[in-house]
Amino acid sequence: MEEALTIMTTTADKEQAQEIARILVENRLAACVQICGPMESYYFWQGEMKEATEWLCLIKTRKGMWDRVAACLRQHHPYQVPEIIAVPISNCDQDYLQWLKRQVP
Repeated sequence: MEEALTIMTTTADKEQAQEIARILVENRLAACVQICGPMESYYFWQGEMKEATEWLCLIKTRKGMWDRVAACLRQHHPYQVPEIIAVPISNCDQDYLQWLKRQVP
């Protein structure tokens, strides 16, 4: 089975998340992007503890698209250091996997 990925990134607002989702899907880099939020994030940035409200993008794609998706996120993401994390999908419904592969050739 060709491995599928969920790639995660966060944005500061819903509009940024929607723009990233549209770019990825329109360019056939992702079959689907789900946007969740708002959520609270706690992290260190430049030596200080920060708190922020963010939106989570769950990007469904093929493993072979990792480099292209990551490059697109770096190009279009407003954060200086965006979160770009991939989680392999170890088990997947075969019908869903076939749909995903048709959307992301």
